[in-house]
Amino acid sequence: MKKTVITAFVLIFILLTFNLEAGAAPPGFSGGVNNEYQYEEVVFVSGTPIKFVGSGKDVSIKVSEKDNSRTITYKLKLNSTDPDYPGKLTRSVTYKTTLSQYSDKGQTTAQMEVDKFSEKIDIGQDKYELSDYQFSRSDIIDNRPASDYYSGTLKARKTYVVNKNQGTITMDISGAMVGYENFWGKTETQQLEYVIDCDRLLIIEDEEEEGTANVSWQGTVSITASDSMTKTLIYAGNQATLSSFPGGHSLVTNQDMYSRYDYNLPRIMDGQAGSSRQRGSIELSLEMSPRIERLVVPKFRDVAGHWAQDDIEKLYSLDVFEGAPSFFAPDAPMTRLDFTRAIVKGANMRASLEEEPRRTARSRTKPVEVSPFVDIATSSPDYQYIKYGVEKGIISGISENRFGPDEFLTRAQAITIMVRALGFENMAPTPGYHTSFADDHAIPNWAIDSIYVAREIGLVSGDAYNRINPNQELTRGEASSMLVRFLNFLEQDLQKDYREDLVLF
Repeated sequence: MKKTVITAFVLIFILLTFNLEAGAAPPGFSGGVNNEYQYEEVVFVSGTPIKFVGSGKDVSIKVSEKDNSRTITYKLKLNSTDPDYPGKLTRSVTYKTTLSQYSDKGQTTAQMEVDKFSEKIDIGQDKYELSDYQFSRSDIIDNRPASDYYSGTLKARKTYVVNKNQGTITMDISGAMVGYENFWGKTETQQLEYVIDCDRLLIIEDEEEEGTANVSWQGTVSITASDSMTKTLIYAGNQATLSSFPGGHSLVTNQDMYSRYDYNLPRIMDGQAGSSRQRGSIELSLEMSPRIERLVVPKFRDVAGHWAQDDIEKLYSLDVFEGAPSFFAPDAPMTRLDFTRAIVKGANMRASLEEEPRRTARSRTKPVEVSPFVDIATSSPDYQYIKYGVEKGIISGISENRFGPDEFLTRAQAITIMVRALGFENMAPTPGYHTSFADDHAIPNWAIDSIYVAREIGLVSGDAYNRINPNQELTRGEASSMLVRFLNFLEQDLQKDYREDLVLF
């Protein structure tokens, strides 16, 4: 889900088959994984784990959005890969999500229900048809300036009829999922628990015996499924010697899916459940083809050999810093305006900036917008960045009616802006605590929460003497390093927390 709005679930209408921009969410709720060419899933309805696969043309995902509702339809035609258990699966299921916005709280709730369903599974001589599907998922989405964070809970029940009149297979499903979405990455990890109950009549037809037998068994399957997308800056040197530039950066987008099934099932022999159990794990993983985008090449003449050179050039390539690329002045102080613009653009929050509407007969009567600051005109090309930063609580003015765009930025101010952009300012302990920095006493009261949180999440660290130097003016080189660490947090740290730490737990 490429971030063009702040809501994690609102998408424009799109028809796709394994499209990378479909979003980072495992397809359906059965542990399936896919790339552009293939879909894989493990099926347990018969009591035996069987892997089913389908090609790109056999699987489609249709997503549509209208007003405050969203629908997603999965259509699959899969075949068993196990020669001992030949079979096929056809599934068509549509989920509908209703969104409720709480703008005053910066949050959104999403309620998902199943709208339509059809599923048939053939395994050997047995046919399983989904006769009833009850499903409810509810999410809370915290819409923060630089990233959205969400958490959901799921309850469902699937009932299959066996061979039309020979009993039922019931699957009770419960689970939870967590996710985030920002310009640099998005991840959803699902942890699902299946409790499978079989109560069926087995028809026995062989040379030695004919008749029927009642078959009952129970099994459990735990599924951990994760879909993750990240964007990474990669530098490549210019292989040609006689060139006007030595190399440049590419923005590489990667997406991959992983799932693990941990099962506890009876041993099925000739259709009947034995007294012993089979326990095991099955892992699936598929990767999308990377997407590469070359970026503009910086040509600063005053950053060669500077300790922040790499960070400065990365940010210029990303269009975070503006202006002619001849001189950057890495040791000059960073201004409040430049840092605000950089953090809004670096996290791609500019996608949320409203463009000036075309003037029509009706709009001529609309009152002219008045800037809240006497030192920032609405006609300024930077006005929207300041307006967005203030409206989202990222930054405030230096007085009631002055923003101080050319004032120099302190380390405390920069750290506070980053933590507010992440939405983590409330993660600090109850007031009265102290940070572990040697110059804790010098930290302004308004910055102590942000500085504490920034250290806890690894966004900043102290100098050689364990000082944070909160009131020291930040140079443009230091600000560049701090901004790159901020972007790395959006790309790498969140993915580790929402994926690796959960999957490997």
